[in-house]
Amino acid sequence: MEVILLEDVKNVGKKGERVTLSDGYARNCIIKKKLGVEATAKNINDLKLQKANDEKLAAQRLEEAKKKAEEIGQYTLKLFLKSGEGGKIFGSVSTKEIEKEAKEQLNLDIDKKKLVLAESIKTPGVYDVGVKLHPEVTATLKVNVSTK
Repeated sequence: MEVILLEDVKNVGKKGERVTLSDGYARNCIIKKKLGVEATAKNINDLKLQKANDEKLAAQRLEEAKKKAEEIGQYTLKLFLKSGEGGKIFGSVSTKEIEKEAKEQLNLDIDKKKLVLAESIKTPGVYDVGVKLHPEVTATLKVNVSTK
């Protein structure tokens, strides 16, 4: 019996695949547990439509991420930190501080988990911080760190 999987099934296949299984296993395990449906003409057509819709949504998300990356690339975030003698900053700048300042200064909602720091920021200067917006798109936010 040919079955279209609705979820990933270990040792059988991934979601959306058409697989051939024994009749008993397909009816008693896969279809009964709603892990798949029988591969009728209607279900096969529905699968094709679903895949086309998913591809369209993925392309749309990619375009939105590219636009947002261009927008973020135009901004420069300014951080003012306390420093000791010789201009050395107390501690370092973390992604949490960058997230907070981006929200306040630029009105950007950036998750701190999406910020990519190559190294911790411990001295004043201008740094490029990566922002992962999409698996294929990474924006660059300029962070200007200065002392009070």
